[in-house]
Amino acid sequence: RTPYGLLRPGPSHGCAVHHHQPQPLSVPRCPYTSALHLRDSAPPTLRSPPTDSTATSMSMRPQLFTRGLSGLSQSSDANSPAEQRDDAKRNFLKTMRPLPTQHYWNVYFDGQSKDHKPDDGVYNVQLEQLGGQIESVQDFWRYSNNTPVDQIKMRESIYLFKSGFKPIWEDRRNINGGSWTFRVPKTIGPDVWTRVQLLAIGEKLQSALDQSDQLCGVGLSVRFNSHLITIWHRDSSKQASVDGMLACVLEELPAELRPKAENYFYKRHCDHAGFKAPSELQAVLDSQKRADASQPQPDGVATAPQPEVTIDPPSAK
Repeated sequence: RTPYGLLRPGPSHGCAVHHHQPQPLSVPRCPYTSALHLRDSAPPTLRSPPTDSTATSMSMRPQLFTRGLSGLSQSSDANSPAEQRDDAKRNFLKTMRPLPTQHYWNVYFDGQSKDHKPDDGVYNVQLEQLGGQIESVQDFWRYSNNTPVDQIKMRESIYLFKSGFKPIWEDRRNINGGSWTFRVPKTIGPDVWTRVQLLAIGEKLQSALDQSDQLCGVGLSVRFNSHLITIWHRDSSKQASVDGMLACVLEELPAELRPKAENYFYKRHCDHAGFKAPSELQAVLDSQKRADASQPQPDGVATAPQPEVTIDPPSAK
């Protein structure tokens, strides 16, 4: 049996005996396995020091072939291809700029309670702007990755609005607007919210609006077992905008995230029960209503005010 545990064939096997003795390879021991061999050898204090013949045999051991690869001593060479690639990569990263968004955006948080009914002025106090202005895609992901939706409490809301707009119905830029509301389960709410925000900052929603209309922003409100995701625009009289926003959301969301038809609706801001326009803007609303009432119908006949009909209850007999 050879030192490697292989059976050498002999005459009894019908084979010639090869007298060539294989030489074991001289491989340096691993520091973790060297300690195991100390148990079978003499104590370190009793072992003889290495002699000149031992040093000579160590120098005669075969060296590792690198096949043209640079040695370890060349790794610090500034002119080596590896160092040049690293320098080029570092210089490229320094020159990269954040990908800017077409508009600047602000994040607002609304922590109003369930029983509180804010009127003009009080609502602004509860509305808090979070962080700095979002000016790039990197800024958006920095905000999004650090704002977990599952930590927003019941009746609280978060909004992503263009700079210059606030998520308030009575805001000067919003009084003539409206919004789509999508009710989605909490299990998919964060994913839908992220996708809707990307549609906003990526100008996908803006491209779906009428050319004379403008996207204001998007919002998420937490309810008992669902999330309400809203999309606000500036001019509710533009039917092309109303239809375009809905079509954009339904087309861009995957089937598993798409809300059912009974779970979304559109509503003008002024139609909400809590809407209360400031006195200086009420005249603007009244003028807009009169203009809408005077618009001709498809048959060319102007809309006339309908007389009020009062039906008295039947008298008791």
